[in-house]
Amino acid sequence: MTTVGINDIGLCAHFSEKGDWAFDFAFQLARESKCQLNIFYFLRSPYEKYSEPPGPPRKIDDKILVQTDRRVREYYDKCLGEFVDVGFKVCEESRHAKELRTCLMHREYQLLVIPYLEREITFGNVPIEEFAYRFQAPVVLVGPDKPAQYYLNPPAVLIVDRMNLSPGSWQEIQVDAEEKSATVKA
Repeated sequence: MTTVGINDIGLCAHFSEKGDWAFDFAFQLARESKCQLNIFYFLRSPYEKYSEPPGPPRKIDDKILVQTDRRVREYYDKCLGEFVDVGFKVCEESRHAKELRTCLMHREYQLLVIPYLEREITFGNVPIEEFAYRFQAPVVLVGPDKPAQYYLNPPAVLIVDRMNLSPGSWQEIQVDAEEKSATVKA
């Protein structure tokens, strides 16, 4: 059986307590695994429900991108200390699943960590559990009730031994038959 090698860990950044929980988990795992940590920040929150206007995505002003990049770096720099194997990306695309798949295809991460802000929240316009379950790469949702609470999609379960998770701290994401038959739009 082929297993996924983890060279880079992706983190969907969120400026919140639960976002910090996800960062702490991803950062610890990156240090222990000697991996690069790539932090992705979306200009349009992936937790918001939205409808995409037809046509190509609008171009964001470079000044806004630079300011946002600086804000993200300043937020995480204080936590990173001497750790320098880190990358930052401000994502303009509001099609979150598509953007994350593109980064996966460019090998910017092999394991994705997402803050689980609250139960029944959406991510990329679908329930967060469904998003994670359907995503083709390993995904770990961190939270929503405590920092050491993890929900793993099926590919992540295959590599759980590499994450040093305490027994009982994680569970596999399950979706019902109706969600399994639905299609996720990128």
